[in-house]
Amino acid sequence: MEPTDRTRVNRGRNRAVADRAALLALLDDAYIAHLGVTVGEHPVVLPTAYAVDPDGPDHGGTLYVHGSVAAGWLRKSGGATVCVTVTELDGLVAGRSSFHHSMNYRSAVVIGEARLVDDPDERLRALDLIVDHMIPGRAATLRPSTRKELAATAVLAVPLHEASMKARAGGPVDEPDDVAAGTWGGHLPVTRVVGAPVPADDNLPGVGVPDDVAAGSVRGRSRG
Repeated sequence: MEPTDRTRVNRGRNRAVADRAALLALLDDAYIAHLGVTVGEHPVVLPTAYAVDPDGPDHGGTLYVHGSVAAGWLRKSGGATVCVTVTELDGLVAGRSSFHHSMNYRSAVVIGEARLVDDPDERLRALDLIVDHMIPGRAATLRPSTRKELAATAVLAVPLHEASMKARAGGPVDEPDDVAAGTWGGHLPVTRVVGAPVPADDNLPGVGVPDDVAAGSVRGRSRG
């Protein structure tokens, strides 16, 4: 994963992660990305579901997001340079001074020229990937999307070629005098909790939790 001028880590270089496998693992762990794009004269940063195809058609693989065709930010993103960020919080670091309080995290920044996905097969695959990113195997259990649903949904693809990752782990890095003063230091691990599936009120009688949802709940609890 070679950095470019736009993705090279300049501050905190010791926390830069060059391993592409680590980047893909982070993108697999997280659920939400934030996409930054300029709309008119001002920037907009929006949270969005996403999915990654490491072998996608773009250089370095492809990150997909989707939204309504009526969304102005999405229409204006085709052909524009966008920035996508993904962050997982892994811990709260309690230093022995306010200066050395920190967080344990894994974060990624992806910069690239976005394209609106016009190919029907790629659009369908991208939408399935986004569903399966939340609950693996779920897409195959669902009815096909209708023409009306597909016509109302736009998919945006961002190449993974320009990406960088940073990570921090462990306890605080304190001044020797602060350690000697006897103040407690350490870190508080943060993990995601996914509860047991809650059935919809209008489920038909006898409809149980499907295997994909049950397995997805277990996988969600193990993420992070």
